[in-house]
Amino acid sequence: MAEILLGVSGGIAAYKAVDVLRILQRRGHSVSVVMTHNATRFVGEATFAAGERRSAALSLVADWKP
Repeated sequence: MAEILLGVSGGIAAYKAVDVLRILQRRGHSVSVVMTHNATRFVGEATFAAGERRSAALSLVADWKP
């Protein structure tokens, strides 16, 4: 089992990222999702939250503290 970070950008392929998330999870991988702001125009954060059982991050550094 691997820990995978799935990055989703603002393009029509964002819809397919939901399928990729589900496929990876079915194979036993732990997947975290980070989205760009523009990606939320195609797929909502809640869509990924349902799949990964936690909300998608909108920034890689939002919780980073030096």
